[in-house]
Amino acid sequence: MEQVRTFIAIELDETINAALADLQGQLKSKVPQGSVRWVKPGGIHLTLKFLGDVPADRIEEIERALAQACVRFPAFSFSVEGLGCFPDPRRPRVVWVGVREESGTLRRLQKAIEDGMERLGFAPEGRKFDAHLTLGRTQRRASSGDVRRLGQLVSETDIGSLGQMEARSVSLIKSDLRPTGAVYTQLAAVELEGT
Repeated sequence: MEQVRTFIAIELDETINAALADLQGQLKSKVPQGSVRWVKPGGIHLTLKFLGDVPADRIEEIERALAQACVRFPAFSFSVEGLGCFPDPRRPRVVWVGVREESGTLRRLQKAIEDGMERLGFAPEGRKFDAHLTLGRTQRRASSGDVRRLGQLVSETDIGSLGQMEARSVSLIKSDLRPTGAVYTQLAAVELEGT
């Protein structure tokens, strides 16, 4: 049976994508050469649940569960602001931009999706949901000095707000890993039109 690498995410609009591309360009010129593997701006998503490799014949069942989880949620706005790294600036593995959504809708939506997928047998995330957009990941071959400098740069860089967008739908996305980077294909989109 064919396996499909999938995840559930909110896709970003062109304005936010362009702002993230600009920010990556600024950071690339400052971080030690080759220390970060940058995510292509068009491939940056607000990931709500990573499912991993799924048998192709389960995709419809996942779509139905996703639609069920999203049914009562309205569209909502969030802002993209602040730069950070996981797990922390002393040991940066992932460079990210923060996502802020004041009403709690995003957190409740993510929890509903998590619960819906758990009912299908997908293990819940071990850690608390922390809404963010991944800009890049530290290269394995980066020296410890380069990694330290990267963490320091992230700590010292104040990016302010990169803008706001309205989340109107949630997508089920297929990820094909290729030597040139991942290629993403939307398998389904569920509109957020609850009241």
